[in-house]
Amino acid sequence: MKIIARDIPPRAQWALEQAGIHPLLAQLYAARGVQGTQELDDGLARLIPPGEMLGTSAAAGLLADAIAANKKLCIVADYDCDGATACAVGLRGLRMLGAKYVDYIVPDRVVDGYGLTPPISQRVKDSGADVLITVDNGIASLAGVATARALGLQVLVTDHHLPASIDGQIVLPEADVIVNPNQPDCTFASKSIAGVGVMFYVLLALRAELRQRGVFDAQTQPKLDTLLPLVALGTVADVVRLDANNRRLVAQGLKRVRAGAMPVGLASLFEASGRSAPVATTFDFGFALGPRINAAGRLSDMTLGIECLLTDDAARAAELAKTLDGINRERREIEGTMREQAFAIAESLFDDEEEPPPAICVFDPDFHEGVVGIVASRIKDKLHRPTFVFAASAAPGKEHELKGSGRSIAGFHLRDALDLVAKRYPGVLLRFGGHAMAAGCTIAEENFDAFEQGLNEVAQEWLDAATLTRRLDTDGPLKAEFRRVELVDVLHKEVWGQGFAPPTFSEELEVVSQRLVGEKHLALKLKHQGQPVDGIWFGHTEPLPARVKLAFRLDADAWNGVRRVRFLVEAAEI
Repeated sequence: MKIIARDIPPRAQWALEQAGIHPLLAQLYAARGVQGTQELDDGLARLIPPGEMLGTSAAAGLLADAIAANKKLCIVADYDCDGATACAVGLRGLRMLGAKYVDYIVPDRVVDGYGLTPPISQRVKDSGADVLITVDNGIASLAGVATARALGLQVLVTDHHLPASIDGQIVLPEADVIVNPNQPDCTFASKSIAGVGVMFYVLLALRAELRQRGVFDAQTQPKLDTLLPLVALGTVADVVRLDANNRRLVAQGLKRVRAGAMPVGLASLFEASGRSAPVATTFDFGFALGPRINAAGRLSDMTLGIECLLTDDAARAAELAKTLDGINRERREIEGTMREQAFAIAESLFDDEEEPPPAICVFDPDFHEGVVGIVASRIKDKLHRPTFVFAASAAPGKEHELKGSGRSIAGFHLRDALDLVAKRYPGVLLRFGGHAMAAGCTIAEENFDAFEQGLNEVAQEWLDAATLTRRLDTDGPLKAEFRRVELVDVLHKEVWGQGFAPPTFSEELEVVSQRLVGEKHLALKLKHQGQPVDGIWFGHTEPLPARVKLAFRLDADAWNGVRRVRFLVEAAEI
């Protein structure tokens, strides 16, 4: 592990300090590319205007006409947290804006697979709908959209994923309207907006269209900002890059959550997860609420998650949140067993004195397909190699197929790697898709060895020593004057996440004492610039030398009613 301190542009840091930003925050912001305070203004007026996202005006016109004609609308959701929140935002927002007939369908991960498929389009038609709206999917659903259009449905695709590519050419579905910042010719600056953010923007455009048509004025128009807690949850849970626009969406959602202005389902999820809404953080969204919503899509039915976000009945919300919490506990148990098995298989691929192979491919007949992505991420983190974990398909008639989920390391584009494997080994990949850091594919079980060979060949060619060197970017040494509880609280209130990393400091510290707690965590007594401070390294049991360079985050714990700073160790350079 190489611990690296980020560069801090001195002029940007100085400008931020001169504008009244706290010196520590000025340092952190400057190191993350912030040039001025306008980038830190999280006011709604600073959001990129909806009109700058290609397709929003046409979508607003389509939906306004449909509402005026009392047409039936049906949202086709996705089975992750982004898809669930996008569905809830769409349903709540459309009803607020006058839609009388709006419902939803969410595909089953096992039976239906991902996206708008022809059978899903048929189900939408059979439901009596006139307009099909996708959220967080659809941009690559060429056949599904074609089927929907052939059935006489109007189709609005709202998505944020990359379009399909056939023979190197981008191909879009033949929908009536497409809203996606990653489609050709869209100049919307925030390409990393989540699916829920795209749907929120469509609603903003629809409200403006209805206002222009005289349905209501600025005083009587619905307040769509009540949807921002859901937008914030989906944005953080989908691990999209938190650029300035996404940070504004998340910050606005957090403000409302902390003030108690949120759907009762969110409040129930905070309670079920043991988190406190008045001091909510992005960590709560990403590691407490998000996983409970996702668990429904992994092991059960995402309808549970969507209904929890839709209901206004507090008792029903509490019941659904409790159910989701139970499913998430089951998910953790399954994941724990699978993780141990997968680690054992992965480590059997090389001897103790050897380096791991360029890529890791793992399969066991007992693996659960709903958890393969999480386990792949754990192996990738431990071995620092692109990793695919496969499970046998549970779909009827597909028992001979394996569904795989992959996670990658920086510098290795996983989706492009799959594309090259498909070209070199025709017929091995039945289906595949994804992004640079995460991808999925389906193969016949008999082709597992061929896939493993093909992925390792590509990894051998693409990976170099620099890519294979673990590195952790940090904010360098922490000044002693900033080791204060009140600053811990200040940092926790900020919006941190993917692409805007939480503050992590690093420097050489003296290890005064160390002991195991709970058999799997290392509790530490440290000296930081001559002063004692407690530390803990969760999930680490190996002892540390007397002096060592540590990477750590700031936290606070309470003892006898007194709060003290604590270092949460992330890594050691030994």
